[in-house]
Amino acid sequence: MRHLLTLFDLTPAEVRSILATAVHLKSLLAQGERPPILAGQTLGLLFEKPSLRTRVSFEAGINQLGGGSLFLGEDVGWGKRESPADFTRVLGQFLDGVVCRAKSHSRVEELARYDAMPVINGLTDLSHPCQALADILTVGEVFSQLPDNQFDLASLAGREVLFVGDGNNVARSLALICAILDMPFTLACPNGYAIDDIWIERISKAYPKAKLNRVERPEDAIGSADVIYTDVWTSMGQEAEAAERRQIFAPYRIDEKLLAAAPKTACVLHCLPAIRGEEITQEVIDGDQSQIIRQAGNRMHAQKGLLVWLMAPEWVEANIS
Repeated sequence: MRHLLTLFDLTPAEVRSILATAVHLKSLLAQGERPPILAGQTLGLLFEKPSLRTRVSFEAGINQLGGGSLFLGEDVGWGKRESPADFTRVLGQFLDGVVCRAKSHSRVEELARYDAMPVINGLTDLSHPCQALADILTVGEVFSQLPDNQFDLASLAGREVLFVGDGNNVARSLALICAILDMPFTLACPNGYAIDDIWIERISKAYPKAKLNRVERPEDAIGSADVIYTDVWTSMGQEAEAAERRQIFAPYRIDEKLLAAAPKTACVLHCLPAIRGEEITQEVIDGDQSQIIRQAGNRMHAQKGLLVWLMAPEWVEANIS
């Protein structure tokens, strides 16, 4: 049974297959077609954290594919009323797959351990693979050489991604998908906030040709960046550090002055929610180089590709070259 806990669970060919499936389904939707590929299937959404994009994009996505979803909040008693084995194996009797948005990565690993149903990581403290798939779908559209800005996998090779801010779960997943697709990745962050060495070493071992860099000043890398990406400085669970982080990360704000040093063709991304005026200014987030709303919309399209790839592989084999 296949799961997606991190992008290490996928081969480069599988990442490309998921993206190709997403592109095909997005094209069909634009033509008014919603093929019921997952008719009769039910997706559980087991969430420990609040959500807008992850919840709504998965619920809308499986609905468009002919299936249904169930939101599973605190009332189901995950980790409280019964053993993890009983909870997970019983859940597998009802569901065809589950998206888990958890505080700790060990929680999604625990769900997957029993192989009761396919498990998708909808966000943990370690990784956010669904976000990275949507990010790359967006970049491939922005730099496409194909008509109507259709996603162009070939256009991704060599595109330089600059992540400005904390080396968090989003940065980890983005660094990994860049390595998978031969895209240089640079993290601009203060000392002490880089992506952990274990994750970097794991990427380098799996993808020895990966181009992973780190600079202390965003100005040192923005001049060649095709993609400029940021996220909130304080993630959920770090609220006690908020004041300290605001002070430390103040030089890492994406504003018009910093963006002026980037190529005019560069695009700006943010996984949202954003704190306007903190990690990114209002002028940039709403500016001409921003692709942030398209990026948010692509969460649904990328995840539809993932759901079909995971839950209806025979359809992918028959319909996606």
